[in-house]
Amino acid sequence: MPATHDRLRALYAQKPVVLAPMEDVTDAVFRRLCRTLGATIAMTEFVNVEGLLRGCKNARRKLALADDDELTAVQIYGANPERLAEAARVAESAEPLFLDINCGCWVPKIAGRGAGAGWLREPEAMVAMARLVVQSVSLPVTVKTRIGLGPESHMPIVDLARRLEDAGVAAITVHCRTAQMGHSGAADWAWAARARAAVSIPVLVNGDVRTAEDARRAIDETGCEGVMVGRRAIEHPWIFREARALLDRGEALPPPTEAERIALCREHLVANVAQRGEPFGVHCTRRHLSGYLKGLPGAASLRQRLNHCDTLEGCCAILEEAAYQVTSWSSVTPSARSMTSGDRPSSAIAPDHAPQG
Repeated sequence: MPATHDRLRALYAQKPVVLAPMEDVTDAVFRRLCRTLGATIAMTEFVNVEGLLRGCKNARRKLALADDDELTAVQIYGANPERLAEAARVAESAEPLFLDINCGCWVPKIAGRGAGAGWLREPEAMVAMARLVVQSVSLPVTVKTRIGLGPESHMPIVDLARRLEDAGVAAITVHCRTAQMGHSGAADWAWAARARAAVSIPVLVNGDVRTAEDARRAIDETGCEGVMVGRRAIEHPWIFREARALLDRGEALPPPTEAERIALCREHLVANVAQRGEPFGVHCTRRHLSGYLKGLPGAASLRQRLNHCDTLEGCCAILEEAAYQVTSWSSVTPSARSMTSGDRPSSAIAPDHAPQG
C-alpha cells in the first residue's frame, strides 16, 4: 500500500490535469485520446456497484482497462456501504491506479436514492462508508464530492475533508458547487482552498475549469495540487495540452488549427468504430462534433452531414472533403477572409458559435 500511495502523491506533485469521470464519455477510447493530449490521470465512467456485483455487461465494460490505462482510476457509486466495499474489491482486480468513490453526482435518480451526492445528507455515514472501503482494498481510495447539498448553512466540505483524511482517504476532488446547483451558477473555488488548508492529503479543484488560464488560476488561488476537467474536455480535449504547457513552461499555446480539428475528429471516429463497431461507434462520437469542428468554415453544415451519416467510410469521406475545403480556404488572403461569407467558397457558411460547456 505505501508504494501505491507514494506513486499517487508523486503524480499529484506534478500539478495534474485530470480527466473527470463522465457517463457515456470517458470510455477507453476517449481516455486514450485525452492522455495523448496531456491528461495526467483519467477516470472511468461511473461504475454502478449493483450492476458490477450482478455481472452486468455494461458495468464489466466500464471496468475493463486497456493496456495503456496504467494511469486510469475506476470510479464506483452506490448507496450501500457494504456493497460499495464488495464492489471495490472486484474493481481492484482490474488493477487501476486507484479507486474513487462518487459522492458528488447530483442527478436525482442517483442522489435521490442515496448514492452520489446523496451521501452529503449524512456526512457521518459518508465517512464511515469511506473508511469501510479503504479498509477493504489495498489500492488508494479517493473521494469526489461537492461542497454540500444546498445553502451555505449546510456546507460540510471543510470538516468533511478532515474526517475523510482521518478515514484513510488518499485524496479528495472538490466540485465547487452544491448538489442543488447541478451545473448551474458559478463554481466557488474558495471552498476548495478552505478544504485544502484543513488537510495534508492532496485536493483537486473541479468546476468551471474551461481554459488553461483557469487551470493555473485555480491552482494558484486555492493552493490545491491540481485540477479536474469535465464537460470542457468533451468539446475541447486540447485543454489538456494547453494547460500542461502553461503550468509546466508558462507557455500559452495557440488553439488547434482547422486541420488538427478535422484530424482529431477522424481519429476519434476510427477508434470508436474499432472499439464498438458500426453504427454505434459512429453515433457515440457525435456528442463531440460541435466542439471539435468549432470555427471551421461551414461547421454547422458539416456537423449536420456527419450527424446523418451512420458509416465510418461515409464520415471519413465527408471529413476528407472538409479538409480539402480548409486547405483551399487557408490559401485565401487575409483581406479576402475579412469579406462577407458570400465571398467564401460556395459550400461554406459562417461558422457556428455553440455555447461553451
